[in-house]
Amino acid sequence: MAESAVSAVLGNVSTLAVQETTFLCGVNLEVGFLKEELKRLKSYLESADAKWRSGDKLVATLVSQIRDAAYEAENVIEAADYMEKRNRLKKGFMGAISRYARLPSDLISLHKVGAEIQRIRRKITEIFISADRLKINVDIGAAVEKVNVEDEFPLDYGPMHQNFEDINLVGFEDEHKEIVDKLVDKEDIILSVVSIVAMGGAGKTTLARKVYTSSSVKQHFEAASWVTVSQKFKAIDLLKDIMKQIMGGKDELIAKMNEYEVGKEIHDFLLQKRYLVVLDDVWETDTWDQINKTVKAFPDATNGSRVLLTTRKEDVANHVQMPTYVHHLKKLDEEKSWELFSCKALPSYRRSVIHDVEEFKKLGRKLAKKCDGLPLALAVLGGYLSKNMNAQIWSDILSDWPSTKNGQLMRDILARSYKDLPNHYLRACFLYLAAFPEDYIIYVSGLIELWIAENFIPHTPNHILEETARNYVTELAQRSLVQVVDRSRAHEWIDGIRIHDILHDWCTEEARQDGFLNAINKTAGQAGASLSSDNLISYRFSFQTFSDHILCATPNVRSLLGFELESVSLPKLRFLRVVCIENSTLKGFSSVIGGCIHIRLLRLRNCEDVVLPSSIGKLLYLQTIDLRRTEFESVVPNSLWDIPTLRHVYLGGGFSPPPLARSVRLRHNELQTFEYIGEAGTDFRSHDLVIFLGQKNQLTTFALWMRPNIPAEVLNIFANMPHLVDIYLGQFDVLDKLPAEFPQSVRRLVLHADVIKQDPMPILEKLPRLVVLELGGYRGQTMCCSSQGFPRLQELALGSFSTEVWRMEEGTMPKLFHLVLWRCEKISELPVGLLHLPSLGHLQLRYMPRISKDDITRKELRQKGCEVERY
Repeated sequence: MAESAVSAVLGNVSTLAVQETTFLCGVNLEVGFLKEELKRLKSYLESADAKWRSGDKLVATLVSQIRDAAYEAENVIEAADYMEKRNRLKKGFMGAISRYARLPSDLISLHKVGAEIQRIRRKITEIFISADRLKINVDIGAAVEKVNVEDEFPLDYGPMHQNFEDINLVGFEDEHKEIVDKLVDKEDIILSVVSIVAMGGAGKTTLARKVYTSSSVKQHFEAASWVTVSQKFKAIDLLKDIMKQIMGGKDELIAKMNEYEVGKEIHDFLLQKRYLVVLDDVWETDTWDQINKTVKAFPDATNGSRVLLTTRKEDVANHVQMPTYVHHLKKLDEEKSWELFSCKALPSYRRSVIHDVEEFKKLGRKLAKKCDGLPLALAVLGGYLSKNMNAQIWSDILSDWPSTKNGQLMRDILARSYKDLPNHYLRACFLYLAAFPEDYIIYVSGLIELWIAENFIPHTPNHILEETARNYVTELAQRSLVQVVDRSRAHEWIDGIRIHDILHDWCTEEARQDGFLNAINKTAGQAGASLSSDNLISYRFSFQTFSDHILCATPNVRSLLGFELESVSLPKLRFLRVVCIENSTLKGFSSVIGGCIHIRLLRLRNCEDVVLPSSIGKLLYLQTIDLRRTEFESVVPNSLWDIPTLRHVYLGGGFSPPPLARSVRLRHNELQTFEYIGEAGTDFRSHDLVIFLGQKNQLTTFALWMRPNIPAEVLNIFANMPHLVDIYLGQFDVLDKLPAEFPQSVRRLVLHADVIKQDPMPILEKLPRLVVLELGGYRGQTMCCSSQGFPRLQELALGSFSTEVWRMEEGTMPKLFHLVLWRCEKISELPVGLLHLPSLGHLQLRYMPRISKDDITRKELRQKGCEVERY
């Protein structure tokens, strides 16, 4: 991963302003020499990698020195660039005075920069001498790595072309039916447990997920919840998660409840329901006891409620003190193994373009047999081979494949698949997944922001960084290195992923050995011991148990991630580029963050005791600031909007738009995302908000959800936002009508108001790219959707409507698949027009008391195969 570090540094320094300025004329030549020497360093790494991995400690030391020199070079070059950028932002007469006043100190700083560059160049010269002594030569003929990893068959393989979850169910059809039958058995009315027991990688979670989402299970149970338990868990966190899923409610209210209160709320709610609770990945026998320690959360109402449990240990399955059915998930037989393997290694879009399919089948059957019936091994190996459609490669792998089983087998497959990733950028992106806790659902948009902040995503022709990063996610999914848990219908891309715990363990160890990232989830003493090992010292840390002495011992840390930490006290870390902390309490944050001038991403989600200093405006490289669900002790400083590099802004409180005089000066050509969900700030003015937002004409995602309600004039800003794709707005007071024109590029629109007076459909149905629509608050008596309306709409949710008559002309919504109606209390019968929707497959009715079970349209929809659910 040292190669990744040097490449990231080269990619970054090539974009900095030092090469363009006369102010830094004395430093420019030195910077140019330093860049050339960094390129030469990078060329040594490929030759050094094999020797280092074979255990050569002298080469390991050299690799570490190369990485250190690259990071030191980036720091010093960026320090010079920062001075130039800061001076360029100070314009006009007052700016000139400011620049003149700072000139003496800047000249001293420049002298220090020049001296530091000379020191680093001397260090690099010593590295070249050491490399020659160790016989590490520059590989001039090395192949250039592929940067853009878009699939070579893009027309056949779209993001929605293949359902990864359906493929992974191959071989479990009989087990699926057996477990579903046990869960929905109407004669068994006692609360009971169904347990799936098998070793890691055998497919327990995949099978349980398909059972949980099956239509017969969803229709049978009135309430359902899925929680992943994992090795490290807190009972109160699991209970709160269950409460959110089955009862809804605001996060901030649930967060303040204690364990007894949450358990009692769940108990009382479920007492009236037939429910299903899934406890996935249970490790210890006392898990059930801990969950029910203060109050019995899951009551037995003798109505056929169930608990579905997955575990690697049979004693865990048998420990629960209630009727239990244990299903031992067997390994796949030879034929089922081949079926799963071929789906991954030889999908239809590849078979159609290769010549000797039979030869691949012959080799594939032998390789599948090597995987010992483990679905995870079959999927990862199949994903790897699908990218290497060469019969000789398959044959070579077969001939030298080790005859080991289980854990060693998986490690061998993972090592091959990792090494086969097309470039070091993607390898870095994959190893970065070790930063997240085990079984953590990773939302792709946030992951991409981290990757970009870490400089893992290269600039490629005709692609913005986010597009390239999403291609990387798809590549990892195609290779079965990540599991897809959520997809966006609006965008047809992957929204959420998870990494299997076996892969997570491998990633964690590989990242630590490489000095790429150190995940600390042990005691401070154990963590300190790991730092003193022979492995490369990491510049990135992910904490699940916080230890500030580790940070004090490694002052050059560049990335800091933390999850569920009771208290975080940050030392002064000058070179931080990424801070990502969730569900934690921060101490002394404001005194530290203003000095982190290199920072690219600042993410503090659901944290306490956060104060943003006014000096935040000095963070001139900041790309992403994410403060969702975080409690502020003050308002968001207006200086935040002076930062020219902002791409994504997520705020959860304390926001007031800058005053008009300041807004006039602001220009954010790179701002793509603006989200504010919270109470209006103390200095909030509607007019200032409209002026402020009206300048953000490059926005692609805009979310504004606040109390008191949003002023209706906010809707006028859309005339200046041609690139908007996702819009979330609420809550408005009264809207007489919607604006005549929304951006034509919008794909997802969520809009809620207390009252919408005029039928919104004639305006919204003309949006040519609209795929997902959620609308709340229309109070008119009639609503009409015309025959040519909503040509691409696939999901529609309508709520809190006073509509009595909904007319749907034939031909409207030809692609609508999922329809939700909630609290449309005056609709007494479903519109007949629903029967003319050719793609409708799922209808949810929530709090619709006037729609009877005998509704004619409802019955006919079911006869046509549409799944109808009622809550």
